[in-house]
Amino acid sequence: MAERRSVYIATSAALAVFLLGGTLWKTVLHGESARLQVTQGTGPTPQLPPPNPTTFPTVNLATPVGWKNGEMPTPASGLTVAVYANGLDHPRWLYRLPNGDILVAESESPGTDVKSIKNTIAGFFMDKAGAGGDSPNRIMLLRDTKSTGTPDMKTVFLDHLYSPFGMALIGNDLYVANANAILRFPYHEGDTRIEAQGVKVTDLPSGYNHHWTKNILASGDGKALFVTIGSNSNVADNGMAVEEGRARIDRLDLATGTLAPYATGLRNPNGLAWEPTTGDLWVAVNERDEIGSDLVPDYITAVKEGAFYGWPYSYYGQHVDTRVTPQDADLVSKAIAPDYAIGPHTASLGIAFSMDARALPDTWRSGLFVGQHGSWNRRPKSGYRVIYVPFENGKPTGMPRDVLTGFLTPDEDHVHGRPVGVTLDRDGALLVADDVGNTVWRVSGKASDE
Repeated sequence: MAERRSVYIATSAALAVFLLGGTLWKTVLHGESARLQVTQGTGPTPQLPPPNPTTFPTVNLATPVGWKNGEMPTPASGLTVAVYANGLDHPRWLYRLPNGDILVAESESPGTDVKSIKNTIAGFFMDKAGAGGDSPNRIMLLRDTKSTGTPDMKTVFLDHLYSPFGMALIGNDLYVANANAILRFPYHEGDTRIEAQGVKVTDLPSGYNHHWTKNILASGDGKALFVTIGSNSNVADNGMAVEEGRARIDRLDLATGTLAPYATGLRNPNGLAWEPTTGDLWVAVNERDEIGSDLVPDYITAVKEGAFYGWPYSYYGQHVDTRVTPQDADLVSKAIAPDYAIGPHTASLGIAFSMDARALPDTWRSGLFVGQHGSWNRRPKSGYRVIYVPFENGKPTGMPRDVLTGFLTPDEDHVHGRPVGVTLDRDGALLVADDVGNTVWRVSGKASDE
């Protein structure tokens, strides 16, 4: 492990030199590229070519330019898109309250990742892509008082948080997942602001917090929260001790406060949702980087209690990642493959099942919407769109369809926005949080808006 750390440090130092090296740096950036189409790394049996590790990781980011002069994403045929709310500050995650109010977590990294040359350089590129900067640390409330499909109230609902992300309401208790803890706040229907101090329900693994977002989802009986906790590195770069309690989904028993593993080996789980036909828990997971543009596909899967999904020792079942030493052959032998790949490096985050999408045509109401934030480690780029995965009998079937595109400019050098969280509003339209465009978009069928 010490030898591998030295390699990372040496590589990071070399990257710093190349950053200053003009032509040489451009050569590095353009060295490695995909051999497969994104569609070949998509579906229940994605193609998994041999790893292609390179001395210098592929870095391929787009410069943010925002949305100007009425520009918007491009909806699929038969759909229309409109601004639901703009002028936001890094809107990441969405949650609909029972009265139809929409909560928007405005959030950025707490900036507590381990200090290294490699992460400093990574931070430089994340800033270039529109990530980074101070976190707003608040939740906004959007309310449509006139039932027009557009909110006429936008107000600060909760502030003084710590990189908030997931939200869940159980009875009169609103739970918020900060980067380091879950807090509980009193809520009553119609509230437009919560002034009360939150009560800490449980600490969450934080430390230097490489993957800082923590999502939560209430169980059907309201007795528990399911909690996503991402890994603290790409592939245990800093040893397994700092990965304790990470790369997993936990179940929090609200009566006892017990936080216990539900499924493990999930590198960076984000979106959570209950599949309405089977009642299964589904998750979107970001897989590992730096072994080529074609590996490893991000995925969605029904979460099996007690299952191990491979990280860091293997991917997509029992494909061993030889960068990880020492290995754990026993765990690898137990690793199971996920249900459905959604493309390498797409950074798929938010998910929402579409069965209640009454404002969309029937052809969009039997599947899963997925917000794909977009790649940094693939050439050409992947993600930067919202897709729809059709389901049948509680399982994905067929290939995904694009819902919203146009976030990237045609030359892929610039980006208007990047999709993150998705949810349905009370009328059954799809809402999409765009944290680079500082907008929430509303997608509906054309007929409903004419």
